[in-house]
Amino acid sequence: MSSKTRTVLAAGVLAVALGLGATAQASAGAPRSISGKPTDNVTRIADFYGTYIDAVLDEDSGSLGKALRSHYLTPAFQKELAAWEEREHADGVLRAQNVPLAWKVTDAGTVRNHTEAVVTLTWSRGSTTKLVVDMTRDSHRIFHIGEKGAGRK
Repeated sequence: MSSKTRTVLAAGVLAVALGLGATAQASAGAPRSISGKPTDNVTRIADFYGTYIDAVLDEDSGSLGKALRSHYLTPAFQKELAAWEEREHADGVLRAQNVPLAWKVTDAGTVRNHTEAVVTLTWSRGSTTKLVVDMTRDSHRIFHIGEKGAGRK
C-alpha cells in the first residue's frame, strides 16, 4: 500500500471516528422533557412521590414531608398511615426505612370514583418495590397506599 493510500485511509478513518464522536456527544446532551397537568391524578401522584422523596432525602423527614402528606393525603389516611408506621417502624409512603434511588409512576386505570397508579421504587442494586396508590377523582387526594389497590384489598 502506498503512503498516499495510507494517508487517505487514515484520514477517512479519523473523519468517521470524529463524526461518530460528535454525534454521540450531541445526542447525549439532548434536553429532556417532563410534562403533566394538575387535573390529572397520575400527574399528581407522580408530583407527590417526586417531591416527597426529595423532601425526605433533603430534610431527613422534616416539616416539608409532613406538609406534603397533609396536602396530598386524606385526613383519614394520614391517621391510618401513622398507625402503620408505628407498627412497622418504617415510612408508610415509601414502605421502607430508607429512601429509594429512583421512582416511576404508571397509570393503572380508573376504578369507580378513584384513580389507581403503580409506583415503582428502585433501591440499590436494582431491586424494586411496587406500590399501588389510590387517589380520589374529585378531591385529588391519596386515600390508600399498599401492595394491592383499594378495590382489591
